[in-house]
Amino acid sequence: MEAIGLNHYLVLSAILFGIGLYGVAARRNAIGVLMSIELMLNAVNINMVAFSRFCAPDQLHGQVFTIFVITVAAAEAAVGLALVISMYRNLNKINFDEVNLLKW
Repeated sequence: MEAIGLNHYLVLSAILFGIGLYGVAARRNAIGVLMSIELMLNAVNINMVAFSRFCAPDQLHGQVFTIFVITVAAAEAAVGLALVISMYRNLNKINFDEVNLLKW
């Protein structure tokens, strides 16, 4: 049986990042865009942990950075969801195409 190596993690991360990038580019729903951004951040987390595991197994730099990214992602999700709820309460819309609040 073949062992799972660094290449497998990098391919998985690239696929997840590509799906997230497509979701950000193609979706106009605010919640879908936020979920796609989270998917992209998780792909970066997989990369950091994989490189930490295979390049410097005795150090925990990748895991520590991943904890920071997860913390920032949680804060981003909370602020983003609050903005989406505020936008929905004021405009009854959550599509980025239809919202033009910041345009003069």
